[in-house]
Amino acid sequence: MKSSVFRCIIPKKSGTMKSKKYKFNSKSLSFEKIKTTPFQWLKKILSYLTTAISFAVIVLVIWTVFFESPKEKQLKRELQANNQTLTFLQKRIDLLSNVIHGMEDKDNNLYRVILDAEPIDRNSFIKDYEEEYSQNQSDALKQAQIKTSILTLRTQTQLSSYKELWELAKEKEARRASIPAISPVKNPTVVSGFGKRYHPVYKILRQHTGIDIIGKKGTPIYATADGIVTVEPEGYSGYGILVHINHGRGYQTLYAHLSKKIVKIGQKVKRGEVIGYMGSTGLSVGVHLHYEVIKNGEKVNPIHYFFGDLTPEEYNEILKQASEINQSLS
Repeated sequence: MKSSVFRCIIPKKSGTMKSKKYKFNSKSLSFEKIKTTPFQWLKKILSYLTTAISFAVIVLVIWTVFFESPKEKQLKRELQANNQTLTFLQKRIDLLSNVIHGMEDKDNNLYRVILDAEPIDRNSFIKDYEEEYSQNQSDALKQAQIKTSILTLRTQTQLSSYKELWELAKEKEARRASIPAISPVKNPTVVSGFGKRYHPVYKILRQHTGIDIIGKKGTPIYATADGIVTVEPEGYSGYGILVHINHGRGYQTLYAHLSKKIVKIGQKVKRGEVIGYMGSTGLSVGVHLHYEVIKNGEKVNPIHYFFGDLTPEEYNEILKQASEINQSLS
């Protein structure tokens, strides 16, 4: 006969009820109290803990999968805002890159051409960055950082280029200002040009080293380029009152037969500044200006240096007048 387990409730003195377990002993035909061993208690506790932990894990998984914590919601909003900011910055970087590209294109193909400067090879500067960029195509933030580094380098390079161009422009301006480029007389009438001409006194055909421009006595004579008034050179006897200007960079000009000069030796003059007045001093047969241009020690045709203030039609007309073989006035 199997033993049976019974639970009975025994009242305590305090009035509370306590549940106890008993089993029926068939041999002694009596109920015996069941005693729980420490191992059984431990087993019960572990069973309860396992159940509780399993339930907590299930609840946690459900909460994690189907619900967002306030912290997660905040991080998600921040991530979305950061992505929008990153997209905006990438567009701005691309826009600035296009602007810099336009500046670089004008720099190499316009400004440096005008100033006779060598173009800059900018590709070699950013080659390493471009390789790094291609290796990080999946990382938008890293690509933005690389683009920013490239943009910074290109900007610094362009700034250095502009500084160089500024110096070249100042040098070119000084060079341009030193080249005779205007007529020494307004609305010039050339009566004798450069080359073989008959001398008005000696009546022989000889080299005429300048051009003769006629006008009224006292007509203003202008410096044709920036320079410094220098001592009258030797070998110019018969030229009367004259002004000799050294323009630098191999250029000199000479203005002869003046009625009066109003500049002194050592004085700096600017293109278009009045230096004297037309006359007929020296070996001359009429009021006129004898004008010469000397380049690197050689006298050249002054007509070719009238391009600064004449139209093509006016230049061609003066060139035609100056090419006729006739008698010079000095």
